[in-house]
Amino acid sequence: MTPQEILTQHGPRESMDYDVVVVGGGPAGLSTAIRLKQLAAKEGKEVSVVVLEKGSEPGAHILSGAVLDPQSLTELLPNWKELGAPLDQPVTDEAMLFLSETTGYRTPNFLLPPCSQNHGNYIISLGALTKWLGEQAESLGVEIFPGFAAAEVLYNDAGAVTGVATGNMGVEKNGEPGPNFQIGMELLGKYTIFAEGSRGHLGKQIIAKFNLDEGCDPQSYGIGIKEVWEVDPERHEPGLVVHTAGWPMDDATYGGSFLYHMADNKIAMGFITGLNYQNPYLSPFEEFQRWKTHPNIRWYLENSKGEVTAKRIAYGARAITAGGLLSLPKTVFPGGALVGCDAGFLNVSRIKGSHAAIKSGMLAAEAAFAAVTAGRAQDELSAYPEAFEQSWLYTELNKSRNFKSWFKYGLRVGTLMNGLEQFGLRGRMPWTVRRDKPDHAYLKPAAECQPIEYPKPDGKLTFDRLSSVFISSAAHEENQPAHLTLKDASVPVNVNLAKYAGPEARYCPAGVYEFVKDDKGADRLQINAANCVHCKTCDIKDPTQNIVWVTPEGGGGPNYAQM
Repeated sequence: MTPQEILTQHGPRESMDYDVVVVGGGPAGLSTAIRLKQLAAKEGKEVSVVVLEKGSEPGAHILSGAVLDPQSLTELLPNWKELGAPLDQPVTDEAMLFLSETTGYRTPNFLLPPCSQNHGNYIISLGALTKWLGEQAESLGVEIFPGFAAAEVLYNDAGAVTGVATGNMGVEKNGEPGPNFQIGMELLGKYTIFAEGSRGHLGKQIIAKFNLDEGCDPQSYGIGIKEVWEVDPERHEPGLVVHTAGWPMDDATYGGSFLYHMADNKIAMGFITGLNYQNPYLSPFEEFQRWKTHPNIRWYLENSKGEVTAKRIAYGARAITAGGLLSLPKTVFPGGALVGCDAGFLNVSRIKGSHAAIKSGMLAAEAAFAAVTAGRAQDELSAYPEAFEQSWLYTELNKSRNFKSWFKYGLRVGTLMNGLEQFGLRGRMPWTVRRDKPDHAYLKPAAECQPIEYPKPDGKLTFDRLSSVFISSAAHEENQPAHLTLKDASVPVNVNLAKYAGPEARYCPAGVYEFVKDDKGADRLQINAANCVHCKTCDIKDPTQNIVWVTPEGGGGPNYAQM
């Protein structure tokens, strides 16, 4: 039974009306909601705001490095320290390393450009900060519905967005309503703000429907894979921020790593691989595991005898919207707006997006508040992009607009040119470097590439996917339809496997995709949807764009307690 048939048979859906509906309870969405309520209180007016969050609670699906620039948080909540914001570890030192296979060269700190400097910033768990932002929003009167996934955009007869519908619950694998079936509900708003994070399911549809990316460079993404380790106090330097470039990436592949010393003898470490990589044999997960074996990295996880004594306590993965200002789509449309990574405000040169997400949410909220209190509804919030272009965030993103584009010429050229722009010219460059291909179009046929042999995991320093997914606490209702859908079921074997050696089995960091033999010895793609950590890499990197990620039942997915 199709969703439309379910609606026809079991509808109509109940609906709830609000002034503003926010889709996504991350930093951008919650900052939108908080700012709306602050403005309403200041003006003595009532503005109703609801936030839909597909995770089990705000922060459950949030993953980032993360080093936070507190500028926008201070603008939003100037008394965040008194309110108990979980910003407990200021940055105390930083290092930029360029790695070969066995050695590393540290760039002197006085040569680091402003975009690579972190004094005044904090090493945080973005999940913890998001949970705290949720508490602040609720204290202001924001309604938050955790465990409810927005599955459908609603439109009026004029084509404007009027809200969203949540997904049906209790639908079984065969598409039929089960004994615990509950039809979704409609959340209707004068304006709907989409804050789903990178490659948002509904944001992607909105961009396509309203041609919001017309005239922009194709969006560019990375896959960030992260672990949290508890380490020996002698190998822990609270507040140290380390970034690396080079090995194990080759010169043609964009990538880099982070290693952040948090409080309580914990280190957050991760690896980012640009999803415009060319070799289908490359595995971002395996590259991350291999990176940890470098002498400069494994030192933090070993004792003086060279034995791994640290303990891995968390794992996760998430796509990163990294195209920057040149790929930023139009952020408004009739009835709503895009904020945070749903639009693409991350500053890839700084490896930071949370401060930009918060600021973009504030700017959208200010435009929406003015519109609602003026009696408007379902039109374009043009004041939002206008305010963005006058903001410090625009100035910041404009300085780094070429950062990702330079790397299309390789690591050496990219590093040299970004050094010139960011250190020599301080971001005031007279040129603009464009890109013309989406990430999936860069993948080459397997016949043109060299297979990559990765070492087997040792279970101490390096690990396999399934043991990693286990500590992500990912869980989905087993009997629901797979939320990883195929436009054409024949493409994975006939095209992806035949031409590209089945890259989905390697780019997925959770072991969702496997090519197995059926009873007759023929290849088929097996989708282990329960493993999914909602990173969205498959939706981005599939060379045929045949895989479409849709929302599973609300509350499913990872539960990132410390990420």
